[in-house]
Amino acid sequence: MEETMSRTIRVLLADDHPVVRAGVRNLLERAPDMLIVGEVGSGEEALNSSKMLVPDVLVLDMEMPGLSGVDVARHLREQNVPVRVLALSDYDDSQYVFGVLDSGAAGYLLKEEAPDAIIAAVRGVACGQGGWISRRVVQKVMQRARGTQQNACPLTPRELEALQCAARGLTGPKIANELGISQRTVAFHMENVFQKLHVSNRTEAVVQALEQGWLDL
Repeated sequence: MEETMSRTIRVLLADDHPVVRAGVRNLLERAPDMLIVGEVGSGEEALNSSKMLVPDVLVLDMEMPGLSGVDVARHLREQNVPVRVLALSDYDDSQYVFGVLDSGAAGYLLKEEAPDAIIAAVRGVACGQGGWISRRVVQKVMQRARGTQQNACPLTPRELEALQCAARGLTGPKIANELGISQRTVAFHMENVFQKLHVSNRTEAVVQALEQGWLDL
């Protein structure tokens, strides 16, 4: 079962299409632990509303009037606004994917994702988790990575398996269940991954592994 939060998750929606915003709002409002605190339709509004409302999660489209989603995420990080960003986009272009993740976003999902996956991602991001990346995005980036020179992977096969699960958005308990190991062992493997890749969280680890072509999902 997915991890849940005891408090209400405050969500800000940023998308320039009112119909899309309405659909995401209706989806998230069905979850008893989520509250939509605002909706905006441009990059500037997303940045300003994030600073004013300070939601737990900003669900952010990539293509909006004014500032792009990548620009919004970068400005939020540079200005130390304590909001976690989950990109929800129509685009699987690696420029958007790497741009927004490098700017500090906790995940990148496509709008075609199953509703349960989007709800789980918002919850995970609100809890401080990273690495919520759509499978189709991972596959496309992998295709590009296979056509480039790959560096030797410093991770053990088990560490790679744990990171592959993290790239699919699985939580610690689900990784443990899938690999048939304890949650403590999962934490041990992920800590080794962070140390070997010189990163501080699963999102950075997944991005680096994708860029190097080490993941095979």
